[in-house]
Amino acid sequence: MLRHAAFLLSVLILALTLAACGSGPRKRIFPPTASIQELQVQDDGQWRVQLRIQSFSNVPHTVAALSAQLRIGGAQAATLELAPNLTIGPQNAEIEELLLTPSGEAAARIAAALAAGRSVTYALDGTLTSTAPDKRRDDFSFEGQLWPQPGLPGVLR
Repeated sequence: MLRHAAFLLSVLILALTLAACGSGPRKRIFPPTASIQELQVQDDGQWRVQLRIQSFSNVPHTVAALSAQLRIGGAQAATLELAPNLTIGPQNAEIEELLLTPSGEAAARIAAALAAGRSVTYALDGTLTSTAPDKRRDDFSFEGQLWPQPGLPGVLR
């Protein structure tokens, strides 16, 4: 009788263990965000911006579009529009590059920061539209600082 009960208990534990493994890890989907990886002032006054798009989800995330307002030191700099259709791996980031023409006030703030060798604040406010793992449109806001890079004229990171 005791052996029969032990056998049944073993079978029950095995069945529960297999059932627990069958569902796999839970999908955790969080809104992506964007920030500036690098800003480089070109000879013609345009900016080459490397935009870091980051996913915090534990599944691949496809970003179809980004629309954002960029402010430098509080001054409106430019509108960023991208349609990268970019798949980002789980808890990872990808870099997208774009050229933009900044406002005069924002260009002056970047020039002053480069000349003085000091940082300048920036903010990105906008939306990211995703197509996978589900269709959604998320607002995002990011504030940071850009620092001139020694030995790299016109580059802030």
